[in-house]
Amino acid sequence: MPLADLKVLRRIRAAAQGRDFTSQERKTLARIKPPRTYPRPKPSLRPYDGSIALLPLAQLYTRDIPDLRTPAGTDLLQVLWCPFDHPPKSYMPKTVLFWRSAAEVTDILTGPPEPPAVQYQGYLPEPCLLLPEQITEYPHPSELSPDILSMLDDWGSWQAAGDVVDSRYASYPAQFYGINLSVAPGWQVGGLPSWGLTDPIPQSCLTCDTEMPPLLTIPSHEWGSSDRSWIPYELQEPVIPTRGGEPRPEQPAAIQIGRGYKQQLYICPASPEHPHTELMQ
Repeated sequence: MPLADLKVLRRIRAAAQGRDFTSQERKTLARIKPPRTYPRPKPSLRPYDGSIALLPLAQLYTRDIPDLRTPAGTDLLQVLWCPFDHPPKSYMPKTVLFWRSAAEVTDILTGPPEPPAVQYQGYLPEPCLLLPEQITEYPHPSELSPDILSMLDDWGSWQAAGDVVDSRYASYPAQFYGINLSVAPGWQVGGLPSWGLTDPIPQSCLTCDTEMPPLLTIPSHEWGSSDRSWIPYELQEPVIPTRGGEPRPEQPAAIQIGRGYKQQLYICPASPEHPHTELMQ
């Protein structure tokens, strides 16, 4: 989709929340998104010749995220991505990392370059502010031993913890761990990896073979219908958009990876300059 059209589409949807579209808005939407025809054409993977400008995805400072480990002399990580899939190795945007010193970033572009189009609407990040919060989480259930999983499936063990455990999980106590205590949903710097599409896959540096921890998790949603315990207190009241495509509290950046998955970036702890890896889960 042309980038200019997608921006107009989002502006109209955001402005029209709680009301009907105006006649002019309907005309504009009809031009941008004409009625579907079948069979639908597949999005072109290489619609333009030459280079494509990258889109900014995240800007992280160590002053806001103390656990962010940066190379010596840097205190800022800028993550950009190409808003197209890159098969056959990757069916998600390709990311590029820039480690910088914030004090040396003085010449800021007022109008940075943009690609002429994006492959999918969910590949255009919506600008939003970060409100970092440090949390405690535990390994994904697929990384636990059978003995630990057996203990988690014993309701009596959970009852010994007192009233902190929701009695609704009495019939399936292990799910209390997986939903409320295991890997947190949403954007994450560091933390533990989430699994789902595959079993746990250790990520090793392609340069020095050092095992790599997660650097950044880019989710499609901050939370889902089954893990609402992770919703911030100020957003506990459910907000249900009246039309498809309207902004949703659980998708502040308007990103979608695949059918609602996560894109995980892994970095070499021995040398952040080594190529990072990407994984969809």
